[in-house]
Amino acid sequence: MTHVSERSGTGSSPTGAGGDRQPWTAGTGRAARKRSVSYADAGVSIEAGDRAVELLKSKVKQTRRAEVMGDLGGFAGLFRLDTKKYRSPILASSTDGVGTKLVIAQQLDIHDTIGIDLVAMVVDDLVACGAEPLFLLDYIATGEVVPDKVAEIVAGIADGCRYAGCALLGGETAEHPGVLRPDEYDVSATGVGVVEESEILSAERVEVGDVVIAMRSSGLHSNGYSLVRHVLLGAGRMRLDVVIDDFGRQRTLGEELLTPTKIYAQDCLKLIAEAEVRSIAHVTGGGIPGNLVRVLPEHVDAVVNRATWKPQPIFDLIQSKGRIEDQEMEAAFNMGIGMFAVVSAEDADRALATLTGRGVDAWQAGEIIEGTGRVQMVGQHTRG
Repeated sequence: MTHVSERSGTGSSPTGAGGDRQPWTAGTGRAARKRSVSYADAGVSIEAGDRAVELLKSKVKQTRRAEVMGDLGGFAGLFRLDTKKYRSPILASSTDGVGTKLVIAQQLDIHDTIGIDLVAMVVDDLVACGAEPLFLLDYIATGEVVPDKVAEIVAGIADGCRYAGCALLGGETAEHPGVLRPDEYDVSATGVGVVEESEILSAERVEVGDVVIAMRSSGLHSNGYSLVRHVLLGAGRMRLDVVIDDFGRQRTLGEELLTPTKIYAQDCLKLIAEAEVRSIAHVTGGGIPGNLVRVLPEHVDAVVNRATWKPQPIFDLIQSKGRIEDQEMEAAFNMGIGMFAVVSAEDADRALATLTGRGVDAWQAGEIIEGTGRVQMVGQHTRG
């Protein structure tokens, strides 16, 4: 495996980034052969990697925070944690990818939004414990480094970091010829956040009588795409360029499937500052029951009323095309909810006002009752 670092073009070739000096030489004293094997013969282009680095630098700089030390080019990114802001700071970390949503992006040759999905998957896990996302490191593996494509991917990552308020501190781009096709790539990222120890959100804070507030998703987000592709593009033989009337605005299936994941980090941090938030659940793989249960103590249940919201049309399309049972849908997809916040009943109105004021579609979806640590899904979604 070889890689070029997004932090620097130096060290990637004998001439360095500027091509004006050679940091080292080696010789055997033997006459050179007429034909030697190069890295390019193995399918790796160092020059393409260097060009990609130059293209993405300006986007990365747009995510800079005051705590970031130095510039791009070191072996590690440096971030000065302001410990004076905290009595007992706790670092939180999260790592994730985007899954097979990448296949849709590659089929459509659209790469500037998948990075937003990547950031969302990481930072919204961080904020679920109350942590402010500080910085993120990304990793891109591709069969062939195409500078413009890499720049598009990183542009999306940088946009996501700006939405989340965190710095894109660095990353790696690895070229894997013979392992991935030239047009294939995968992405992952690791984020770090900080939270005051006394303010960590957890299941232990949840009480009987608390209110469950839902925040609408932008669509599928980044989960369940293996099932989506099987149902719609495989068995359903649908084309990504087909216009679906129910989606509105002459929107195609491909456009709907590539809708970026909503990033809630800054909204949730504001909510935590304004209301008594007990816990937050990021709805990803496992759906509503599988994620909300993770923030419940064993002596309570969360009752979620489906009648309080209507899932987006994409969920109806998937369910009808695949003839999928309700329980399976709720286990695989977010069904229109990207985040839950469990708040005290006294602060429910304040919480909803705070989220609405920030443009977040939020509503009371349920309550906390005595129980055994389960999620009870009741009622039926509005249809039509």
